[in-house]
Amino acid sequence: MSGSMRTDCRVSDVTPTGPTSGSKSRTGLLCVLAALLAATGVGYAQRADAQEFALFGGALTGAGSHTYSWAFDYHEGLGKYAALGMTWLNEGHLPGHHRDGQSIQLWGRLPLADRRIVLSAGVGPYRYSDTVSSRPNGFMNNHGWGALMSVRAAYYTSHRWILQAQLNRAQIGGGPSTSGILLGIGYQLDAPDEPGPRDLPLARKDRVTSNEFAVLAGETIKNSLNSESGFSTSVEYRRGLFRYVDWSATYMHENVPAAVRRNGLGSQLWLTRAFFNERLTLAVGAGAYYAIDVFNEPGSEGIKGTISGLVSLSASYRLSKHWLTRVTWNRVVTRSSLDADMIQAGIGYRF
Repeated sequence: MSGSMRTDCRVSDVTPTGPTSGSKSRTGLLCVLAALLAATGVGYAQRADAQEFALFGGALTGAGSHTYSWAFDYHEGLGKYAALGMTWLNEGHLPGHHRDGQSIQLWGRLPLADRRIVLSAGVGPYRYSDTVSSRPNGFMNNHGWGALMSVRAAYYTSHRWILQAQLNRAQIGGGPSTSGILLGIGYQLDAPDEPGPRDLPLARKDRVTSNEFAVLAGETIKNSLNSESGFSTSVEYRRGLFRYVDWSATYMHENVPAAVRRNGLGSQLWLTRAFFNERLTLAVGAGAYYAIDVFNEPGSEGIKGTISGLVSLSASYRLSKHWLTRVTWNRVVTRSSLDADMIQAGIGYRF
């Protein structure tokens, strides 16, 4: 499920080459998001409809061992002293455990030094996926709930960049609890009226998305201890339902030669924000995925239909009035230890 994170970004990181531990593709996604983060800082100065996005990396301890940790984080103000955050946290490779998950946290924050320095603390539920050692298949995908508790110190520069240090505590009942220290860099997507974080996001009157059709391709990585991988494609229709809510219907094809071939239909609801003069969008989605599984391993179950969960992150960049590019990370959540990550990029048309 989680791969060893490198600090270098190369073209080969985002090509479907079948990494040993899934690290190249996930690091490739990190590189794409890092590039988007950098582009926002140099490309536009207009106001936008989101707040803060950050990338974190650092060290983690748990189960008597040490490993790495990284995270994506999105923050939106609820007032001067409160904020809501969404985090996708990767807890690295502990012995017998490859775990990551998503959390929505409520934060209290205290601005200091003319709002340039902000101390904050957050807590929220943590929905995790854990690839663990198990017989007879050698592994299994466990899912469960825990709590994620965090404290953070942030320095807001005069150019909307944010330097951050954070301590995380993931408290888990069905597995090892962990503690991590991370350093991060963020960017204020919504320009503040004064130094420091913006108290409340800017409102909008219309929908972020009207209608959109996209074709994507990339890599599927099985969430096993060996992280077998293969080629994947998808065709997606997306429509805005409300100002910040989209719905999508997607046909997906996955082929992991050493494990499973899967074809099916996914349906998701998305929370979506647009910023930088409507050029860039960020979205988080959840829904269901009905697929026909064709098992490639000797002695496997053959062919069967399954309904799985689907949790996703997506970003798009609008090239013109109609054309756009999109990158999406889909997490397929199953009940049969066939979890997988689909990391794809492609082109879309708006109408």
